[in-house]
Amino acid sequence: MTDQSTLSTAPTFPTTRTPGCPFEPPAEFTDLRDREAITQASCPAGIDAWVVSRYEDVRTLLSAPGISSRKAPSTHVTPNADLDEPIQPGNLLQLDGKEHARLRRMLTGEFTVRRMEALRPYIQRVVDEHIDALLAGPRPVDFYEHFALPIPSLVICELLGVPYEDREFIHTRSAALMPVDGDQEVAYAHYVEIQEYMGRLLDGKLADPGDDLISRLIERSRESDDPITAAEMVELSTTLLIAGHETTANMIALSTAVLAQHPDKLQALRDDPELAPSAAEEMLRYLSVVQFGLLRYATEDLELGGRTVKAGDWLVAALNAGNRDERVYDNANEIDLERKAKTHLAFGFGIHQCIGQQLARIELQEVYARLFRRVPTLRLAVSLDRIPFKDNTLVYGVHELPVTWEG
Repeated sequence: MTDQSTLSTAPTFPTTRTPGCPFEPPAEFTDLRDREAITQASCPAGIDAWVVSRYEDVRTLLSAPGISSRKAPSTHVTPNADLDEPIQPGNLLQLDGKEHARLRRMLTGEFTVRRMEALRPYIQRVVDEHIDALLAGPRPVDFYEHFALPIPSLVICELLGVPYEDREFIHTRSAALMPVDGDQEVAYAHYVEIQEYMGRLLDGKLADPGDDLISRLIERSRESDDPITAAEMVELSTTLLIAGHETTANMIALSTAVLAQHPDKLQALRDDPELAPSAAEEMLRYLSVVQFGLLRYATEDLELGGRTVKAGDWLVAALNAGNRDERVYDNANEIDLERKAKTHLAFGFGIHQCIGQQLARIELQEVYARLFRRVPTLRLAVSLDRIPFKDNTLVYGVHELPVTWEG
């Protein structure tokens, strides 16, 4: 492992976006990607890490067998983080090898394309109900609070069997986990509160199972030769709950802010809702809301980008840089709603690729296909420079997004 006590001479890991360009990754990533395949940077966690910024190298890194995800997703940007903290049982994001594969197998059947497609009518209804509420309510309105956040929250609560009336408790505590420079003791206390809540929920489902993912997981575990423990179940369901609404909520709000700056793109979506699937992939690529990339640890030597990365080195897969790589995407800094972008890196790659990606895709597709057609004059109610962006959070987005419309 890198000696954290050694004073680094490496350049600082880029975390600051160019002023006036809230939808662009830090400009340094372009220079890094163009100058060298991989290069070292000094990270706020107190380590030097190899920054991997080219598309093909990111894919190689995230699928390499000698790479550990033990501090995923982005602990490198947390000041003075404890990188030797033990991994909690059931932590799907940080476990490797057989333990990760065991948990992933238990969940795979719940997130198939077929099962997610079965949720589409429910998602359509939720989206339409929230559009109805927008149109019936006052203007301007905070689009994030009243539309972008409740839709994925409702969907993930429905999927997991979590009472939706508890959404405010869940959101306030999960939101506290996102800032990279926040009080880590407070963040940990909030995480424990969510886990305790999920523990009580699990107890209830053990006694009275329902038709939901957690109940089915309990049943599948009981039938397994290697069942999931209660502690693992709590950790796993907590991860799914937090990840299931934070990323998609921010994607809905942020992509709406982006599209509001491109009236021609909005018009194209209004005219042809069939563009929604490719538009969703393009916005995922363009925005890359896991904004600081994914931290990885080399457990053995690895050839990457023409260099030998040594066992014990840290690496960061810069998803936003890979998704803007001109070697793969023509005019990568421009939005093309017809682009064939489904191989983007927004969901990661390899064995840790986001298990809920099909659900996120459907949610975005239904928002794009319905919102802009039903509210054709939707626009920002304030200038872009007055929108509070989440510059210091693990998942990029907005704290609020005032919108209005005509009629």
